[in-house]
Amino acid sequence: MTRYADFKLLIVDDHAHNLFTLRTLIESHLDVTVLEASSGQEAIDLTHAHPDIDLIILDVQMPEMDGFQTASLLKLRKRTRDIPIIFLTAAFKSEEFQRRGFAVGAADYLLKPIEDAQLINKISTYFRLIEKERELNRTLELKVAERTRELAEARQYLENILSHMGEALLVLEPDGRIKLTNPAARRLLGYSEAELLGLAIGDVFEEEGDEQAGAFMGTWLEALIRTGALSKIEARFIARDGRRVPILFSRTAVKDTEGRISDIICIAKDMTGYTRIETD
Repeated sequence: MTRYADFKLLIVDDHAHNLFTLRTLIESHLDVTVLEASSGQEAIDLTHAHPDIDLIILDVQMPEMDGFQTASLLKLRKRTRDIPIIFLTAAFKSEEFQRRGFAVGAADYLLKPIEDAQLINKISTYFRLIEKERELNRTLELKVAERTRELAEARQYLENILSHMGEALLVLEPDGRIKLTNPAARRLLGYSEAELLGLAIGDVFEEEGDEQAGAFMGTWLEALIRTGALSKIEARFIARDGRRVPILFSRTAVKDTEGRISDIICIAKDMTGYTRIETD
């Protein structure tokens, strides 16, 4: 007999004879670990000592702390609130008491006398439900772990690409603030990552001509909204030491599901040393 061998069941009754009878019945049909408590307080203490209890069968009529009070306290505590409780009583049979039992969080309310087979079937049903829930949780945990691993690998892959790409990369908020850079951009501009984050693009970028200088978040943003991309613009980066670095500049708008620009991706190629060839 190995069915439910990993399960732990707590039975609570202030009569030793009832505990013995119930334990004998359960152990003759199910290979579970059975714990006994003769009072509500002892039951609560046992749940502290055994946090892996799976199911509680609880008598209602007990001195000092009855079954309703015991169940209420168990449901208040985080470690025990999810343990299913089956009330088993010979005295409190009216619908009023049954409603009270369910109101304090009972999963079931059984009346004595009850056939042995019916009780064992009830217990087995809850164990099967717990097994299914655990299997579902294990499956979800595996899926989450696998997805987490995939995301970590994808993130590492992208970070490697960004770290090794030769062009400077700046990712901007829609208002033109820098939110992400790659090593090439930091080397070209002479800033650290922390210094660049939050700067306006106008602080590190200029285009030839006074009329176009600082127009990035004006006419260019409007153009981005219309076309989604602008490329091969001759411009300059303003390095940290004031140097003007000639660049060939492109930017692309990334839009959200509602069509609004969420990010602006800017890529710049260092044109230092390149000679412009004029064509007729």
